[in-house]
Amino acid sequence: MATIEPLREFVTRFTRLFDEHFTPDEIQTAGAGLLKTLVSRDDWLPEPYTRPHPERYSQYLLHCDPLERFSVVSFVWGPGQKTPLHDHRVWGLIGMLRGKESETQFIRREDGTFVKGETDFLEPGEVAFLAPGVNDYHLVANALADQTSISIHVYGANIGGVSRAVYDEASGVEKTFISGYSSDDVPNLWDRSRSRAA
Repeated sequence: MATIEPLREFVTRFTRLFDEHFTPDEIQTAGAGLLKTLVSRDDWLPEPYTRPHPERYSQYLLHCDPLERFSVVSFVWGPGQKTPLHDHRVWGLIGMLRGKESETQFIRREDGTFVKGETDFLEPGEVAFLAPGVNDYHLVANALADQTSISIHVYGANIGGVSRAVYDEASGVEKTFISGYSSDDVPNLWDRSRSRAA
């Protein structure tokens, strides 16, 4: 049975980074260490937030700061599932929990078209950074053809409510979207009765 305590501890410690008045860069750097600790074990993510959708990747909200300063999301990838080329417009961290993810970076030219960059792979326990103006355009995919992969993402906003864009790789044509989330509920981080009963 999953124990949600590591997620609760992560959220509490991440919130304190804002309370200590760190800059966004400092929050992202310190937060990467916290995320690395969270994804170093795989016994805390509740089962409802691990379910793949048969047709597309799922984006489950695990926590959103009440002031929308950050959000924590589990991305669940069925075999072969991938995103289109897209941006974020806020900083982000990606921690690999299960399986394997590929990330292909793109560089946007002045005329709005894109140059395809390198593809990197993220293994369980590893963490990657995203930053607007640095490496904000990418395409992400489940690197495994025969199993589900799960990554934990932290963004510097309520990512499900941020207006972002997907892009046509060849022409650079932009289409805005707001992603929302794949479920209407979030894990109950604050009920400690189950852990005390155990």
